[in-house]
Amino acid sequence: MTQMLLIHDQLRQLILSLDLGPGERLTERWLESQFQSSRTPIRAALMRLEGEGLVQRDGRNWVVAAIDLGEIESLAEFREPLEVTAVRLACERASEADLDAVEAMLDACRADVPREQWHQVGTDFHVEIAGLSGNPFLAKAIEGVMTRLSRARWLEVWTEASREQAWSEHRRILGFIRDKRPEEAARAASAHVRDTRDRLLRSLNADRRGLRARGFAIVGIR
Repeated sequence: MTQMLLIHDQLRQLILSLDLGPGERLTERWLESQFQSSRTPIRAALMRLEGEGLVQRDGRNWVVAAIDLGEIESLAEFREPLEVTAVRLACERASEADLDAVEAMLDACRADVPREQWHQVGTDFHVEIAGLSGNPFLAKAIEGVMTRLSRARWLEVWTEASREQAWSEHRRILGFIRDKRPEEAARAASAHVRDTRDRLLRSLNADRRGLRARGFAIVGIR
């Protein structure tokens, strides 16, 4: 079990960071060589990743799942009411120390910080705010959504302008939570989810030639 989890975690990171691109084929023989492992834990790790929507079966082999623009739109519809509820509850339940920790996390994002850190903080912000709601089901659902969006967000945070806009929106939401203004926090969270969806779709559609040139499988590009 431990070996399977290690393989799963490493493969998952390679997929989420786009080191293994959407549409890339994965043979069990190559994975056995890559991880110096037998076939049983490899298959178990792949089946777990399949359940997370990150790989798909391709005959006897496997393929990294395509990024689906339709899924991004559906996730936004699912995510918006979750985020709105989470920030409302955080206004009631988050302590000053909790909010200070989130603010320090945002402060760590500076112009000279690698894009990887911006990406991680952008994910962690939403997961942490969901945790401050005090509702574990909300937190788990939002964490799952952010995982499904992770690969698309790698492409979106490529530009400094997109990173700065997301950071500014996070700051705005946090400010409303700190001031215990649930209605404003809810509106800001709703707008952020929709703006993020629009930025992701614009980014992916605008770079469709470049993505295809890199061999990335993007479903729904017009």
